[in-house]
Amino acid sequence: MSKPTRRITSPEDLTKWIESDTYNLLLNFIQSLQDSILGKTNDDSEVIISTTTTNLLNILNEVDATIDKHPVVIDKDISRFGKVEFRDFYDHLSQSSQTLLSRLTSNPDDLIELGTYFQESWGNRTRIDYGSGHELNFITFLLCLSQLNIITLEDYPAIILHVFTKYMTIMRRLQKLYWLEPAGSHGVWGLDDYHFLPFLFGAAQLANHPYMKPKSIHNEELVEMYKDKYMYMECIHFINTIKTLPQNQEQKLSLRWHSPMLDDISAAKSWLKIKEGMIKMYKVEVLGKLPIIQHFMFGRLIPCPPGIAEHTEEEDDGDHQEDECGHVHTTGVLNTWGDCCGIKIPSAIAASESLRLQEAKKKHKPIPFD
Repeated sequence: MSKPTRRITSPEDLTKWIESDTYNLLLNFIQSLQDSILGKTNDDSEVIISTTTTNLLNILNEVDATIDKHPVVIDKDISRFGKVEFRDFYDHLSQSSQTLLSRLTSNPDDLIELGTYFQESWGNRTRIDYGSGHELNFITFLLCLSQLNIITLEDYPAIILHVFTKYMTIMRRLQKLYWLEPAGSHGVWGLDDYHFLPFLFGAAQLANHPYMKPKSIHNEELVEMYKDKYMYMECIHFINTIKTLPQNQEQKLSLRWHSPMLDDISAAKSWLKIKEGMIKMYKVEVLGKLPIIQHFMFGRLIPCPPGIAEHTEEEDDGDHQEDECGHVHTTGVLNTWGDCCGIKIPSAIAASESLRLQEAKKKHKPIPFD
């Protein structure tokens, strides 16, 4: 059994992907997960916690514990880019993932396939970055479990409200500790530097809320109050926390200033409209973007659409180029939103933390003759 591999390398391949049964399989899975948590809070007491959900949570707890084994060494020179200790965490997880996932299945072939998507869920080792393509790998990992009947429809609410939210908690920690750079961020014209799906799922949680309206995201007290109950509110809280001015400047940045896309969306008439719009947006901005889907992998459980040829590193037909990270780009095709190999910029987390450390360094600068 070989590992899942990348197959999509051209706009023609992308078209075949969008028209394929595999595309619909993935999209329907995401929509089913979204529908399963309609009106449910993260702590909904009626959600069934199965043995599989418990095993998944235990696996994620092990991932979380792995971070503690690879702390960041604070150097004298403060870098605003990703911390290299992330690679130690990544390698450690790579070596232990098969053992962790054996709690779900003992089939060696299944473990290889599951392990590939699971490992790719945490970011890119070389670039020390993370984006919606890595997030997609985690959902594909869950889809593989569904294909194997390891998780069932009954598990879907808990998979999102407990497992996915735990994954999000770990990713926030990784982003903050290792200063992961945003892969394919839209800048201010995106939902979030790193994630898309918590907005997609979070809108479903609020879709039939009796009084919480989309414009409620501008109420800081409400956001603070409900950030642990609703994924959408957690995302807004996280963005507001990271994208702030230096402490010595009292002016408060509005959501309109640093996240105009989210501000525009908040003008929608209902959360139900946002819920539906998020699916449409995800199809265009993630599942339909070549710079993201060129990294998507296909195997036995997630079959490659017919008509897409196998791609090997040795192939060079003059139509595609690989950059220094091994990412394939089509010659002459302009990269747009979602490009994973754009200009190398520090994350907002890195920028704000770097500034904080610099300010702290100034305050503790020794006085002459002290």
